Amino acid sequence: MKRVGFIGWRGMVGSVLMERMMAENDFAHMESHFYSTSQAGGTAPKVTNGNPVVLNAMDPQELAKMDMLVSCQGGDYTKEIFPQLRKNGWKGLWIDAASALRMDNDSVIVLDPVNRANIQKALDSGVKNYIGGNCTVSLMLIALHGLFRENMIEWVSSMTYQAASGAGAKNMIELLDQMKTVGNSFAKHPAMGALELEKEMNTTLASSEFPKANFGHPLALNLLPWIDSELPSGQSKEEWKAQVEANKILGNTTPIPVDGTCVRVSALRCHSQGLTIKLKKSAHLSTVEEIIRSANDWVRLVPNDKATTLRDLTPAAVTGRLHVPIGRLRPMTLGDTYFNAFTVGDQLLWGAAEPLRCVLRQALQ
Repeated sequence: MKRVGFIGWRGMVGSVLMERMMAENDFAHMESHFYSTSQAGGTAPKVTNGNPVVLNAMDPQELAKMDMLVSCQGGDYTKEIFPQLRKNGWKGLWIDAASALRMDNDSVIVLDPVNRANIQKALDSGVKNYIGGNCTVSLMLIALHGLFRENMIEWVSSMTYQAASGAGAKNMIELLDQMKTVGNSFAKHPAMGALELEKEMNTTLASSEFPKANFGHPLALNLLPWIDSELPSGQSKEEWKAQVEANKILGNTTPIPVDGTCVRVSALRCHSQGLTIKLKKSAHLSTVEEIIRSANDWVRLVPNDKATTLRDLTPAAVTGRLHVPIGRLRPMTLGDTYFNAFTVGDQLLWGAAEPLRCVLRQALQ
């Protein structure tokens, strides 16, 4: 039985991964060891075939005892520990949610519904590094899998609406703190008219005491049209990831252009995307619908009517669920090769934890 070590299992992605592995009885297929950067010696989670004691995640010699390591600890940890392991000769599988190794030539970005065959080929050929992709890229590819598979797409513009939790647990809590502050301010002035309240809320957002240590700006009652660092191209790094990661996952030698604007919104969980899809040639709406609908087990086509859209195509409807709905699908007035669509998915599931779980099971098999 293979020995598998888990690092970062208490964070948001790690916690979701643990929930999914328990639900699917994954721990029965491995000998599990849990590592921590701060709580070595403590009691480990109780799982089938699990080591009861938490081990030191900063000890490369201890980590090297594992056949596989699954990290949800973050990029800084990967940059510090991973090179030490490889330098010391460790030849196990490294499975990682962080972005640090995604674009390395010796790594595979994993997204089971889309590139399972490529993952298996990599496993068979001895590739050792398997990295989860950017959350919005992964969710877009699951939604548009059929059109990419049929080589129908010329380019895609993706306008994202990304939840606070995509920036981390502290950011999600800060959004809730901001909402509480706004609510308290509103409670002090219940008799004000709408315009007076709007002015009062803006005063609250602009206050030096407004909680914004993590985001740097108000997100409650607001949006932030920039995610991640600046690049010379004028893109944010989050926007740059769309094209390079999508094409690496798809295995394209000739890149398909994918670009757009990434925006942080005040949803707690689940990322949404408005898509403009340029096809290589015209296609009937019913054909596009069937290709999207039948691509994989997780995509769900939502009929383009108001009631169904508002019921099924929102973060509130999708949070905690594995399916990735896509709707608002229609031809655009831009021309007969342009289609509009809108998709939403849980970025902590298929956007983060689930691809790691799937590649781990695939490797164990």
